[in-house]
Amino acid sequence: MLLSAQGLVTSASSINMMINLRFAVLLLAVSSCRGLQHNNNNNNNNNVYEEEEVEHSVQASKYGSLWPLPQKVQISEVSFKLTSNSFKIVDAKQSSAGPSCSLLQDAYRRYYEYVFGGAKRQSGQSKTRRTDPSELTELQVWITSPEAECDAYPSVSSDESYELLVDQPFAVLKAPKVWGALHGLETFSQLVYEDEYGAKSINSTTISDFPRFAHRGILLDSSRHFLPIKVILANLETMAMNKFNVFHWHIVDDQSFPYLSRTFPQLSQQGSYHPYTHVYTPADVKMVIEFARLRGIRVIPEFDTPGHTQSWGKGQPDLLTPCYSGSKPSGSFGPVNPILNTTYDFMKQFFSEISTVFPDAYVHLGGDEVDFTCWKSNPDIQKFMDQQGFEQDYSKLESFYIQRLLDIVTTTKKGYMIWQEVFDNGVKLKSDTVVHVWMGSATNEEMRKVTAAGFTTILSAPWYLDYISYAQDWQKYYKVEPLNFDGTEQQKKLVIGGEACLWGEYVDATNLTPRLWPRASAVAERLWSAQSVTDIGDAFNRLSVHRCRMVERGIPAEPLFSSYCPREYKGI
Repeated sequence: MLLSAQGLVTSASSINMMINLRFAVLLLAVSSCRGLQHNNNNNNNNNVYEEEEVEHSVQASKYGSLWPLPQKVQISEVSFKLTSNSFKIVDAKQSSAGPSCSLLQDAYRRYYEYVFGGAKRQSGQSKTRRTDPSELTELQVWITSPEAECDAYPSVSSDESYELLVDQPFAVLKAPKVWGALHGLETFSQLVYEDEYGAKSINSTTISDFPRFAHRGILLDSSRHFLPIKVILANLETMAMNKFNVFHWHIVDDQSFPYLSRTFPQLSQQGSYHPYTHVYTPADVKMVIEFARLRGIRVIPEFDTPGHTQSWGKGQPDLLTPCYSGSKPSGSFGPVNPILNTTYDFMKQFFSEISTVFPDAYVHLGGDEVDFTCWKSNPDIQKFMDQQGFEQDYSKLESFYIQRLLDIVTTTKKGYMIWQEVFDNGVKLKSDTVVHVWMGSATNEEMRKVTAAGFTTILSAPWYLDYISYAQDWQKYYKVEPLNFDGTEQQKKLVIGGEACLWGEYVDATNLTPRLWPRASAVAERLWSAQSVTDIGDAFNRLSVHRCRMVERGIPAEPLFSSYCPREYKGI
């Protein structure tokens, strides 16, 4: 039977089989509770989320614990045993990637340990020991394209598709590129379950899979609170478990400038919380980028200007606009000063460095929430406005700055992403600009306007995970449909995906990971799986087990409801 997003069919035998899944065999303690009505008064999602009084209990899903749900799944009741002594993951003979493809070799080791809990293979035993006829001893990984992209960086156009066949005499994972193989390895690991004695099994399975959207991102904010590299890497690892492929690194902001620039080291020397302990060195940044690459994840840095730049001004004199109180400077500073040539000289050098440090084809330039109060108070700015014929329209001054910045970034051969205000203010944009929609009011109308203008778009407005509430708010994120706006099919093709954002006002290393997961997992499935995958009950069943799997892998993902995992988080 073919289990696909288009036609969900199963049989009683497969349901019975799935009851043996790891975690799901255990009864989860449940209780009923009266949910509270919560008013989420943020400027991104002004709605009321009410949790009904309901009793939750985890049932075995016909899809086991697959997350996000693949496009097409066929699972039979035939099962095979897996043992750590005999099972191995290898390159298929016809694969274009071999032992020199370190990306895949690292992934084989990683997923072997995930499947067997760190058990070590004993090579001597596998040669002498007789294999059980029902045992699966090999997963062969076959990269079918001539160019596997082992040493490349993932991009928005990367082929992430794969096919997985679990059967005798061995399982085969086929993918055109290594990026699909990475996703297929994660899926294979999710199919493995164990009985009450810890014996591993996997059922005969056929999967054909690819992402619905090409851009599936997580935004982390390392300015409002510094995030240690260890925490960033742990969340990149968890992103791979959920098939996210973009790390949007909001690396600097008003509060601090932790990015250590080779060209302008004084920016972090003066603008970080601490110049030695709270900075990201070039080696740190390189480590993050490579760790992400090995998991098929792009790293897109954001350097937001002209607003959100107070920390920049501490190390770069004359970059920010002096504010005035009457006829005298007040001693405070506003956004970047857009009327000085030195501003653009600085930006040219700075973004030239950024273009060499970060290999992705895109950089996020921000452009949101510019406060005009300081500009209005400054007599030099007022004079410049008169000379340019801007009158009192300060959005024209903002556009003047942004346009010059975009021209500078274009010379570095980078594409750019911008927050929606830049589009809203009528700045002239290159045709390949990516517009990031984040405002919760009239989101669908904004999506319609941006796509009608022909711009590629990503959505974050309904997925601001820093806003927390009692009860299962993951359901709210899960129910979002990114293409639920009025527009032609051509417009909807311009929506390349979305991002879950976790801003850092109240988040640091102590609480980031449990606040993010498994709530972000809901966004992961919405961006990967078919549009018709909307069954909240089935999602709860699969996500409950997937959450326990993340916990077993060392990720402190918070619970969905009253329950327990067979292997609880052991703490630090």
